[in-house]
Amino acid sequence: MQTPTKVNLLGLSPSKLEAFFDELGEKRFRATQVLKWLHQRGASSFDEMTNLSKSLREKLESVADIREPEVVVEKFSADGTRKWVIRMDGGSSIEMVLIPEGARKTLCVSSQVGCALDCSFCSTGKQGFNRNLSTAEIIAQLRVAIRSFGPFDPSDERRVTNVVFMGMGEPLLNFDNVLDATQLMMDDNAYGLSKRRVTLSTAGVVPAMHRLAGVSDVSLAVSLHAPNDELRSQLVPVNSRYPIRELVDACNNYLKHLNDKRVITVEYTLLKGVNDQIEHAQQLIKVLRKFPCKLNLIPFNPFPGSGYEKPNEEAILRFKQIIVNAGIITTVRKTRGDDVDAACGQLVGQVDDRTRRSQKYISMVQQPS
Repeated sequence: MQTPTKVNLLGLSPSKLEAFFDELGEKRFRATQVLKWLHQRGASSFDEMTNLSKSLREKLESVADIREPEVVVEKFSADGTRKWVIRMDGGSSIEMVLIPEGARKTLCVSSQVGCALDCSFCSTGKQGFNRNLSTAEIIAQLRVAIRSFGPFDPSDERRVTNVVFMGMGEPLLNFDNVLDATQLMMDDNAYGLSKRRVTLSTAGVVPAMHRLAGVSDVSLAVSLHAPNDELRSQLVPVNSRYPIRELVDACNNYLKHLNDKRVITVEYTLLKGVNDQIEHAQQLIKVLRKFPCKLNLIPFNPFPGSGYEKPNEEAILRFKQIIVNAGIITTVRKTRGDDVDAACGQLVGQVDDRTRRSQKYISMVQQPS
């Protein structure tokens, strides 16, 4: 007879943890106690939860556990960026990055093993796709990052201050698990991050964007990368299904459901000679004026066999100035952690690819020119 799988409490959102204690015949306030132990104090065992009775701790031990994936690599960049490689069940690995910027500590988390999309300029996509991460596997990344600064302490200013879903994977193709993870990140009894400090980035999965509106107030970023449908469909293949017009409508719909004056962050990777010309900037202005947004320009971070190059500083500044002159808030993302392959678009992990996309890419790269 097969032993029933224990419930990993790291993966239960606040409401699901309450339901779990209901099923155990316990009072709902136990969920709050356990939330604080798990996510504010970093407990790894039930024995640490000293305000629970011994009998309850024994009951929890029999039906639940606290499981984290294994950290197999930790690298620190010269600029303070930290990168981890984490091995998941099944043998595949994902990567996560923490970027310090003064008092701000931004953690870039992964949501999938590999990526189900295949954006042409992203090394993660070339690894193919294996599976979605569970809520527990997403939250474990935050626990690992916090623990790297020492013991858990909610008042510690060195803690992670911001989380962005900009690591491996397309978050909205792992909708339910990502939603539960963001709820834990923003819950006052868990990590207590502001809704302005948790950002979900999508390549434009329009139906899921509409689904997200009304059930979450997480901040939203959109990976645009091209100002017209023809070019964007080449760079971001999901655009063939959900073109820019539909993406803009989804952005406006999401903002309509928020009760504040937030804007969408638009991400635009600059590729030399591909999407960085004056006409591209002029076309981009027309798109950006269709919804409240700010623009984040990302100079391309090269990886072997990509076929793309990073524009020079003059081209980057020229592109930025054209957008700024149109009255649109524009920043250029600093390249961080590239000495440990932790820069934007460089996260690859080790993916047991179910799509065979990685084999095709390797064969293409290895062909003699």
